[in-house]
Amino acid sequence: MEDNVFRSFRSNATATALVWLCCTAAGAGLVGCSDSSDPADGGGDGAGAAAQERTADGEPPTGAEKIEVDGQSVNVSCSGTAAEGRPVVVLLSGGGDDLTKLAGIQKTLSEKDRVCAYDRLGQGASDKPAGPQTIESTGTVLTGVIEQVAGDRPVVLAGHSLGGLISARYAPDHTHRVRGLVLMDATSPTQNADLAEEIPESATGPAVDLREKTLAVLGGQGAEKLTVTDGEVRSAGDIPVEVVRHGKEHLATVPEYGPGLERAWLAGQRKWLAVSERSELSTAQNSEHYIYADEPDVAVAAIRKVADEAAEDIAAEG
Repeated sequence: MEDNVFRSFRSNATATALVWLCCTAAGAGLVGCSDSSDPADGGGDGAGAAAQERTADGEPPTGAEKIEVDGQSVNVSCSGTAAEGRPVVVLLSGGGDDLTKLAGIQKTLSEKDRVCAYDRLGQGASDKPAGPQTIESTGTVLTGVIEQVAGDRPVVLAGHSLGGLISARYAPDHTHRVRGLVLMDATSPTQNADLAEEIPESATGPAVDLREKTLAVLGGQGAEKLTVTDGEVRSAGDIPVEVVRHGKEHLATVPEYGPGLERAWLAGQRKWLAVSERSELSTAQNSEHYIYADEPDVAVAAIRKVADEAAEDIAAEG
């Protein structure tokens, strides 16, 4: 699924379902976007060819290369230099998207900070998952990536759609490393229930296809084989958090059920505020689901704000 799926879903129920999944799992309105799990299918925009095997010197990777995490190959891309006292920014794309989708904001952010993006198992040029994945197991891979790209430095996680959900679920258990979050139109923490409530089993037409395909992806039938269950938002303390939602109502175009889907999506963004005592909600007024593509300046500003606040917290701790 490509990052424009969300924009074109109005005329295609299947694409709409994937979009919903992207928002929940990655960021296209619900969860999923382009199926970039196989580089031969066009996913990765050449990332697989550009990636190099990790050098034997053990230094954190720079540029695109492969690292090994728990015996599996993970594609990462890092740029910029880590300044003393500043966190490393780790970017997480939405469901079905690979790290190249974030290359634009990564380049801009790396003018000031060290910034890394990676393909989760089943994405881009990383290995396919050996079996079903859970939020916990994909978090284990994220830990392995952080250890190799950030060393002992703290990190700020910036995730879009499903990547946002994964980041927010990961942070409460890793407060010693995660010092800030940016959630860009993150998948709702109650996406399964939201979808079931807004599109009942009695529904007919395109909405039925959207509901069934979205629930299938959330049930682990996507390329990542990642099962996403609903859950309460847990607190990561008082770390700085920016929750950025889309401003252009695209879900509202779904016949009969669209307005309800938009309301549920906004409610989901507000639920994420509970992840920290210092969470703030803002709106990217001119963006649909892909905020970092529609308004990259908004995404960059939010990430830099959180990174700056995290650096201030680190300095205050001595």
